[in-house]
This record gives sequence, C-alpha cells and structure tokens, in this order.
Amino acid sequence: MTVTLRSLEVAVPDTVLNQTEVRDVFAAQPEISDLAKRLIGAAFNSSGIERRHSVVDEMSFDATAESPRFFDASRSLILNPSTGTRNAIYVSEAGPLFVAAARAALDSCPDLDAHDVTHVITVSCTGFFSPGPDYRIVRELGLAPSVQRYHLGFMGCYAAFPALRQAKTICDADPDAVVLVVSAELCSIHVRVSDDPDTILGSSLFSDGAAAALITGREFGAGRALRLDHFETVLTPVGEEAMAWNIGDNGFEMVLGTYVPKIIDDHIVGALDPLLAHDESLAALEYRQIDHWAIHPGGRSILDKVERRLDLDEDQLVPSRTVLRDYGNMSSATVLFVLKQILEQPGSGDGERICSMAFGPGLTVETGLFTTLGTTA
Repeated sequence: MTVTLRSLEVAVPDTVLNQTEVRDVFAAQPEISDLAKRLIGAAFNSSGIERRHSVVDEMSFDATAESPRFFDASRSLILNPSTGTRNAIYVSEAGPLFVAAARAALDSCPDLDAHDVTHVITVSCTGFFSPGPDYRIVRELGLAPSVQRYHLGFMGCYAAFPALRQAKTICDADPDAVVLVVSAELCSIHVRVSDDPDTILGSSLFSDGAAAALITGREFGAGRALRLDHFETVLTPVGEEAMAWNIGDNGFEMVLGTYVPKIIDDHIVGALDPLLAHDESLAALEYRQIDHWAIHPGGRSILDKVERRLDLDEDQLVPSRTVLRDYGNMSSATVLFVLKQILEQPGSGDGERICSMAFGPGLTVETGLFTTLGTTA
C-alpha cells in the first residue's frame, strides 16, 4: 500500500527579525565581554540567515510595550524573564500557530475535510501546556471528538521524522486513516544574553515557525504529493554532550557545541547506509545522482559539511539554504519547510527521489526517503 503526504503547509508569526539588527543589539548589551562581542559578530555574520520570525512582538523595534518582559526597545535592552514567563508566551502563542498550519494543510486538500481526520500528531520542544496543541487543533478545526491524539515533546530538531514515521505506521495498519502531523516551535522565547559560546550560537540561529502535513493511505486523484518510502534512526557513537536541550530557571538552555558539524561530517555516511539499503537502485548511485536532498539546516556550517562530504551539487542544497536564509532554524518544523520547497519546485516531475536528514540531541540522525507523485506547473 502507498502512504502519501497529501499536503504540506507552513505558518510563521508576523514579527520579522533582521539578522544584522539582532546582531547589533546582542553585541551592545552591557554585560557582554569584548570576546563575546567578537563571537557574536562571527556567529551572526556566518549564519547564512538574513531574517527570522518571532512570536514575541516586543522584539520588533516598532514595539511599544508598557511593561516589556523580553526586550525593552526604548533602551535596546534584552531582558531575562523566568521560565514561567517564557512558557506563558508559549501557552498564548503556540496554539494559534499550530492551528494556522493545520488549517492550511486541511484547506489545501479539497477532497478531504475535517471529519476525515482520524489521528493528530503534534510536535514541539519549546514549551508545555495541557490540554495541549493537539486538543486545540481538534476543537478549533472541528475535528471529530473521537480523533486519536499524540504529542511528541522535547525531542529537538529531528522530531518531525518520528512523527511522519508514526503517521506511516498508522496508515499502513489502517488504510482508511488520515493523519494530521503538525510541528510548531517557539525557539525565540528562550533567547538570552550570555558570554557562553553555545548560547551565542543558538541566539544567532533559532526562530519560530510551524508546518503541517496530511498523511493518508487512501487513493487520490490528480495533485501533488510525496510517497513516504522509508525512515531510519541512527545514534552517532559520540556527541551526547555536544547537542542537548535542558530546562533552566530562565528558559530552556540549548547546548550546541561548535564541533557538531565535525561529528556530522564524520558519521553522515554511516547514518545514510541503513536508509539507502532499503532501495538497491539508490544504494548503487553516487549521492549526487539522487534527485533531491532535504537537509535540516541546523546552521550554514552543517550544510557546508554535508555538501562536501556527500559531494553534492550546489543546487541540491538550495532548498535548505533558502529556508535557512529566510526563516532560520525553527527546530523540528524546519525540515518540513525544506520538503515543501522541493515539492513546489517549478518543473518538478513524478517519481523523483528525495533523501532527507535531520539532526538533534544525542547526537541523533533521523533520515527519510520520499518519492514525488504528480508534477508541478
């Protein structure tokens, strides 16, 4: 049976952060050392990012909050709210973003409606509340109250793939199932000022966004879709201390070692082997002969390492670099943005193969293999 991703839509908050402006604000904070200022300049300037989005409207220079909690625009001062204050923003802002992406995914499938959805899988690692975003989606989209709901929490940047894999498992078991997968991350609510290199690197990369996909085993007519072929998980033998996500008193704390790209460089080929072993025709090819590569843009240095190690054509990383440039790293939602870029490429045809990878705490490498169905104009 063929399990297909029938629609893939995204949503971002309204506040846009210009990378050079954010860099200058961070570098101007009074507690930042001269060494940290140099690290901030290097991290932001080499990020490959031009703009990002945030749910925290205070972060806009146009904001006029009477009692700012995150950013005092009048003094260009980044504040340090408690974890509770940060999570309160998640509670108020995550739900609308989840719902917006989910509604867009459903609206883009005219032959499916709300009552066709049998399962909802939500993904997020940047906040908590209950009843959670899965509940909000069911209520606000008018899904059947009997919909089965699952939430994948605190897994990090690779978590969209476990969600897609679970959706495929559900549809393989029940051909009538329609699974709505929605990932939303509010990374910007955990921004902080620090001399710590990991914190500086995270501040230069992370942003907010959401993506939603409808997965089904049902037959469908004309349209554009992705066949979900295979998924694999690999834990690298090193890197547990290089990438982690912890809860502190003043927000969630990202550990993002500068040697993560080196770990990925050393182990990416071994991580791909189990995925490509599912298809002898692909395993026999050079990596650049595979049509498309949807790589999670954890940062520009990671994309550079992947491109060189796999000897990919420059054009094959354009979707990942475009998402990084325009949106930054939105944790688990980001690789879905990349898949959407590939799915909508002009002139893209039927039967093209997509090899995809995402990296996260552990160090965990999640991989997915997809095939395009239908053609774009």
